[in-house]
Amino acid sequence: MVTIPTAAGAIDHSDLGATLMHEHVFIRSPGVFEAWPELWDPDKEIANAVERFSELKDAGIDSIVDLTTIDLGRDAAMVAAVARQVKLNIVMCTGVWRQPPNLFRQMNSDEIADLFVRDIQEGIEKSDVCAGVIKLATQPTVDEVNEVMLRAGARAHRRTGVPISTHSDVSTESGLAQQDVFEREGVDLARVVIGHSGDSSDTGYLARIMDRGSVIGMDRFGIDRKLNTEGRVETIVKLCDMGYAGQMVLSHDTNCFMDTMPRASTEAWAPNWHFLHITNDVLPALRGHGVTETQINEMMVDNPQRIFSQQDPY
Repeated sequence: MVTIPTAAGAIDHSDLGATLMHEHVFIRSPGVFEAWPELWDPDKEIANAVERFSELKDAGIDSIVDLTTIDLGRDAAMVAAVARQVKLNIVMCTGVWRQPPNLFRQMNSDEIADLFVRDIQEGIEKSDVCAGVIKLATQPTVDEVNEVMLRAGARAHRRTGVPISTHSDVSTESGLAQQDVFEREGVDLARVVIGHSGDSSDTGYLARIMDRGSVIGMDRFGIDRKLNTEGRVETIVKLCDMGYAGQMVLSHDTNCFMDTMPRASTEAWAPNWHFLHITNDVLPALRGHGVTETQINEMMVDNPQRIFSQQDPY
C-alpha cells in the first residue's frame, strides 16, 4: 500500500479519486500578514475555503494538489485548518516558484534539496503536515539560478520518490528544457508533470514532452487570456485522438485567496476561473467532442493515482 500525505493526514493512493492536479488554497505575499495581521482575516478566509471545497466535493472532485510554495506564502497550519473541515483531500508541496528566497541564491542544489526533503519526511513549517509533491518553476527560460532550483528538486525527488510538478512557459518551450535538466539528474521523466502545458495549442510541442515520458498539465482552465476554454478543450480532444489521454491531467491553477489581485477584479477578467469550471463546463465539452468516459477517467483519476503511486527513492 502506498500512502499519500495530505493536510489532514495520510491516505491510500487509491483514495485520491478524481483529482485536480494544480490548484492553490491561499496565495499570499510572504511575511506581510505575519508583520501586519490586521490585513488578513484568517477565520473569514478559512470559512470561504471550506465552503468552496465543500461545493467542489459535492461536484465530484475528491482531491486537489495545492502547489503553493514558500515564495507564494505557503501556510501549512491554515491549509490544515481547512482540510480538517472538508472531505476533500489536499496534498501540499515543497519546492519553489519563480521567486526563490534570496538565501537560496547563496546555496547549492544539495543544500536546498535537504530543505525540500525535510518538508517531505519531517513536516512543513514544523507541523505534522508532510509535503507530497515537489513544485518547481521556469519562466521564461532555464538560467543559472533556475537550474540550481531544478537540480535541487530533482535530487530531493530521487531521495524521497515523491513526484515533481512544474510551472513552465509554453512561449519558450521551457518544459523541454526542464526535462533536459531532470534527465541529466537521472530523473525518471514519467514521474514529472510539466505544468501549464495547456497554455499551448501546439500539439507537436506537447507530444514531444509526452514522448519523453512526462505527463502534461492541462491545468489553467478559466485563464482565457492565455488560451480560452474552447481552445484548451480542442487541444485535449486532438491529443486524446492521438492516444495521449494516459499522459494528461486537468486543473485550473485557481485559488481561494490571492493577495496579488482583488477577488472582484479577478472575477471580472476571468469569470470562469473557479474550482467548478472543469466539472461544470469542461468535462461536458470534452464529452460533446467525443472524448470517452474511459479517457476522462484516465485524466481525472488514473493518471493522478499513478503519479502518486510511485513513491520509491532511486
